[in-house]
Amino acid sequence: MKKSASKLAKELHEHVPPDWYYRAINYDRNFIRKYVHLNRFREVGKLIEPNGGKILDIGCADGVFTKVILDKSRADKVIGIDVLERSIAWATKHWKHEKHLEFEVVDAHKLPFKNKEFDAVFALEVLEHVFEPVKVLGEIKRVLKNDGYIIFLVPAETFLFKFIWYFWTKYTKSRIWKETHIHAYSGNFMVKLVKVLGFKIEVDKKIIFGTLHLIKARKK
Repeated sequence: MKKSASKLAKELHEHVPPDWYYRAINYDRNFIRKYVHLNRFREVGKLIEPNGGKILDIGCADGVFTKVILDKSRADKVIGIDVLERSIAWATKHWKHEKHLEFEVVDAHKLPFKNKEFDAVFALEVLEHVFEPVKVLGEIKRVLKNDGYIIFLVPAETFLFKFIWYFWTKYTKSRIWKETHIHAYSGNFMVKLVKVLGFKIEVDKKIIFGTLHLIKARKK
């Protein structure tokens, strides 16, 4: 029997701790790893619009970044979704006192939400992990309101990123991420893909020494 995309994703990420990002930010003694995470939060945070509304965070993991999105956006509700049950269970328990946060186990290839339900959608270092990114992007477009915005963050696939990723996933505890990247977005491929799907690019930049590609786009 053919396995579903969500089942395959779970198998690829089976060794990732449910509180990976929370632990990295609060307890990790690796300065570089902490610097990368905090820098990502800061750069993405600059692009978040403090307009309230309803927001979807795809691939939320343990909800650390979802909480950043909530704080910066002042949203009425932020829904974080992930295919990893353990991560969602951890996030639901840890953030249970945050009444504007909600976490659900959902496959991004088929979002169980209404058309034009969200004011913004975030997919932060997610699209390299999904099996059918075009399908996921189509779902994002469907659930996003007209004039709503999307923020993507993907590895830039530069020589520096590949060099760091090789050693990072071979000699450190980040080896749990090895072989979890299914797709690569080199050059301006991500920008072209977003444009083809009918979004208007507002921000297109490389961050953290050019290793990550940050894109903000708006639904026309």
